[in-house]
Amino acid sequence: MVQQTDIDAAVRDSHIPAAKHWIGGKQVDASDGNVMANTSPIDGKPLGALARGTHEDIDRAVASARAAYEDGRWSGMAPAARKKILHRVADLIEQHLVELAVLGVRDNGTEISMALKAEPGSASATFRYYAETCDKVNGDIAPTPPGTLGLVHRESVGVVGAIVPWNFPLMIGAWKLAPALAMGNSVVLKPAEVASLSLLRLVELCHEAGLPDGVLNVVTGEGRAVGEALGLHNDVDVLLFTGSGGVGRRLLEYSARSNLKRVYLELGGKSASVVFDDYGNLGKAAKVSAGGIFRDSGQVCVAGSRLLVQRSIYEPFLDALKTEAEAMIVGNPLDLRTTAGAIASETQCGSILAKIDRAQSDGARMVTGGGRILSETGGTYIAPTIFADVDPRSDLAQEEVFGPVVGVIPFDDEDQAVALANSTVYGLAAGVWTDNLSRAHRMVRALKAGVVHVNTYGGPDVTVPLTGHGQSGNGSDKSMHALEKVTKLKTAWMALD
Repeated sequence: MVQQTDIDAAVRDSHIPAAKHWIGGKQVDASDGNVMANTSPIDGKPLGALARGTHEDIDRAVASARAAYEDGRWSGMAPAARKKILHRVADLIEQHLVELAVLGVRDNGTEISMALKAEPGSASATFRYYAETCDKVNGDIAPTPPGTLGLVHRESVGVVGAIVPWNFPLMIGAWKLAPALAMGNSVVLKPAEVASLSLLRLVELCHEAGLPDGVLNVVTGEGRAVGEALGLHNDVDVLLFTGSGGVGRRLLEYSARSNLKRVYLELGGKSASVVFDDYGNLGKAAKVSAGGIFRDSGQVCVAGSRLLVQRSIYEPFLDALKTEAEAMIVGNPLDLRTTAGAIASETQCGSILAKIDRAQSDGARMVTGGGRILSETGGTYIAPTIFADVDPRSDLAQEEVFGPVVGVIPFDDEDQAVALANSTVYGLAAGVWTDNLSRAHRMVRALKAGVVHVNTYGGPDVTVPLTGHGQSGNGSDKSMHALEKVTKLKTAWMALD
């Protein structure tokens, strides 16, 4: 078990990756030599710098990935050999678990108690899972008439572009990288501007594990330059993205303007967790629901940001939820006792505070929280915030806050609960709290969401897909279904006579 002394030692000894890209297996400067400042949300102090990528850098990275793909140094490697290298990547992530977690926390403010499991812990498990797929994905033999043989081959797609967000860069990065690499593709990765360091360290570990040069390239920088260039590039075959709906729409436009590359999007959510009065442990529901919105200060795509509570238990549940919120320890995310860390950036902090102000203007009842705290640290911290009696049509009930803010809405019966839960354009996750097995099954079918939790919230591992419905995206991260995004089918139709 990781101790606080391990965390402190990693902070003291940690190495900040150089302000360089990884292209062709080498660390290189941006084409124009420019760098961008990197600031820690923990205390507002500088945390190294990043290379400010350009269109030229993306051109170099894509050319490197294409060359590596076409000469077969990875795509032509025996699947069992790729498997060994990806297992070695997982081993190295585990060996450097504390270092990677600390580096990520200093970069984006996630509390270390969560980051250890959710970042390197999850990333190592993901690489290990997909390592095992390398030699286990088969094609098909079609049921053809006599004299004909129909073969269906599943092949790698070529060059995969991946754009990942700042909230869980290692975890989500692994969701994109591991299946793409397992199937023999080459990758160009663009990390978030405010959370690139752990992914830059990961690519070092991938090369140490034996990944050939040019197979994985990383270009840091701003979305309007690097992300746009990757989306518009005519030699990128597939683009994988996790982030906001606005950026997702632009990436679809870039695909249409370029080579019609396939684009897979995991976008935002406004996930509803529905608490029925037949659930026998109100305290557990409140405790888990508080964690489902306030851990990582609500900066989680599947955060349970809407709580729908049956009217007969509405006020008791609010009291229990308020108690849990006020018991959260908000503070230095490098302290293992902290249960909610920093907001990732000043920009995000300002956005959350503006939405809190708007919720008050719209007439929602503030139960607790509502403001910035710990300003003397120089960091970005917001108190866990609960609004009750939220209008289901209001911005707070309809739009993603991506912060430690939850709206609580009463309902009277099951039909009303379903209608309220499905009343947004999103469909990423949902939750149901009930002791009625039949109701649980009905709700799973009725809720428009890619993941429905029953009597829990959060925790699905790599064995099951994360799929967005509605404006929460398309395609799947995790599970064997993720391989569909990074492979293509080819039919061989053969006459045997």
